[in-house]
Amino acid sequence: MSEESRVTFYPWEKVVDVAPDTTLLDAAEREGGMSIESLCGGEGMCGTCKVIVDEGEENLTEPSTADTQILSEDQLERGYRLSCRARVQGGGDVTVTVPPDSQNTGGIVLTEGEELEFDIDPAVKKYHVKYPTPTLHDNVADLERIEQALADNYDLDIAAVDYEVQRELPNDMREREVEDHLEATATVYEGRELIDLQPGYEETAYGLAVDIGTTTVAVYLVDLKTGETEAISSILNPQSTQGGDIMSRMRYARRNDDGREELKREIREGVNECIDEVVREAGIDREDIYEGVFVGNTAMHHLFLGIEPDYVAGSPYIAAREAPIEVKARELGIDINPSGYVYWLPVSGGWVGPDKVSVLLVAGHYDEPETTVCIDIGTNGEISVGNEDEMLVTSAPAGPALEGAEISHGVRAQAGAIERLTIDPATLEPTYETIEGDAPNGLCGSGVIDALAELFATGIVDQRGKFRDDLEHPRLRENADGEDEFVLVWAEDAAIEDDIVVTQNDIRSVQMAKAAIQAGTRVLMEELDIEDPDRVLLAGAFGNYIEKTSAMTIGLYPDMGLDEVVSLGNAAGVGAKLVLLDRNQRPETERIIDEVAYYEIAGTDIFQEKFMESMYLPHKDFDLYPHVEARVEDRRADATRAAQKGSDD
Repeated sequence: MSEESRVTFYPWEKVVDVAPDTTLLDAAEREGGMSIESLCGGEGMCGTCKVIVDEGEENLTEPSTADTQILSEDQLERGYRLSCRARVQGGGDVTVTVPPDSQNTGGIVLTEGEELEFDIDPAVKKYHVKYPTPTLHDNVADLERIEQALADNYDLDIAAVDYEVQRELPNDMREREVEDHLEATATVYEGRELIDLQPGYEETAYGLAVDIGTTTVAVYLVDLKTGETEAISSILNPQSTQGGDIMSRMRYARRNDDGREELKREIREGVNECIDEVVREAGIDREDIYEGVFVGNTAMHHLFLGIEPDYVAGSPYIAAREAPIEVKARELGIDINPSGYVYWLPVSGGWVGPDKVSVLLVAGHYDEPETTVCIDIGTNGEISVGNEDEMLVTSAPAGPALEGAEISHGVRAQAGAIERLTIDPATLEPTYETIEGDAPNGLCGSGVIDALAELFATGIVDQRGKFRDDLEHPRLRENADGEDEFVLVWAEDAAIEDDIVVTQNDIRSVQMAKAAIQAGTRVLMEELDIEDPDRVLLAGAFGNYIEKTSAMTIGLYPDMGLDEVVSLGNAAGVGAKLVLLDRNQRPETERIIDEVAYYEIAGTDIFQEKFMESMYLPHKDFDLYPHVEARVEDRRADATRAAQKGSDD
């Protein structure tokens, strides 16, 4: 048998011994605990896992087809390799550097959303009870004694007791005796089940609102008595190692015997990691957390619960369950009070999951007269259109391009990512802002949207998204692969070794992502005979960060005055908090499922037709976007005037 290979990873200066035929990605992630970006889950498609081989290239397999297709000739000459394709062999040492744009160092997650007024009426409540000390003349059994006290004092009809609570109940109920009676605090779930009994008087009770997104996980620790959010934790979804989008993870679950189990384990461990953090920050006992209300798309719902996801991934896109679900925390391995509950909101249909139901609950536009388009922008775009008379909801397979994936220099929202960008219409010189003001290392989602909008508005690309053939400028060039690209940042000004560019393929990827959302929106608008909606609501972290003018310029949502475009923030997380704190919202989410009709667009002729029209900037029919048309005309007129002034001078 061949010897193990020793791989050293910089900048972490970490050494890992691995068996032959191990990929560099696995060596870092699974053996060394280091995180390298891999949005496609190691399928050799996204190019985000690239590394630079400093020493020991002879101890790696030859560059694969994926390497030569994704990496430029210049990068290959400088030792760049895709870490998911490069396998160690021969037992020799290898040293690699992971460049900043490949380091998965964490992201910025939106955790503040729409603030709403609500009643505090949680499903979990604590009741202080007093009951007579048992005697020979009063020999009622222990549980029935507690139940009688709850009935007498709070008019509660307890129908069940948690098994673990029952085991210790005789000790707990006798620990606090005052004169001729005993005292305890009963914790009751939904007015029907005893899930904790604590001696004496205890009022502390917490719950969690958990938003499991395809890209990020956000956990809110909420005081069930005051409604205050005591701590927040957010991480990148750990399932991202198996793919940055839903379908990559579905393929992983299908192709690997233990794939579904592994994805389930990863997301539950990620949630528990967040729970550990909020418990430490708030300085509380995790035993005082009695419920977690969860939201996420249908895939995240199924994978977290360990439900077979395969049938929702292909036509006719049938979810395994629509109704809400509540499961004991101990059954799922979630680190709160083991007798407490995990509660998932209902699924609407297909890929439209509890997260969109949560957004609808917060937005409330299904109960309002204005015609509204509400878009939760993400790898799985979820769209609702209509008003109180009729509303439809669907999902659009946008993919991760709008969040910076599948882009040559796309990165997550992290320090150094370009988040704002403009291009001078006269000189075509870019001006940009980065997160935390660091030297640029790539473009995050909002920067990607700005870049395409500016390239179009200034006339560098045409309505088809094609770079102009007649434009000569040092920033517009043909790369080593014969592909047109525009330089946003020269290498000497960047935190990486390369120029930061936008290529023709990058533009095409963004066009396809926005076309999916725009086409889904237009299908629903046409179905409801809506030409000009009254307003647009943007939900999700990405919807909160993007520049509204840029998003409308490329056609991400219908044309309208910017005052009528409202960002809701992380409405899915806010909706989870609302359901956690007011149990009366639970039947309301089920009413949403009944009143907001799910409309499947995948594979339909009308969606394909709208998709092709939506590939144009902002749309094939420019007349649908008068505000954008006026803006583009103004920007290009500015360029013409500047050029004329220059020639006159």
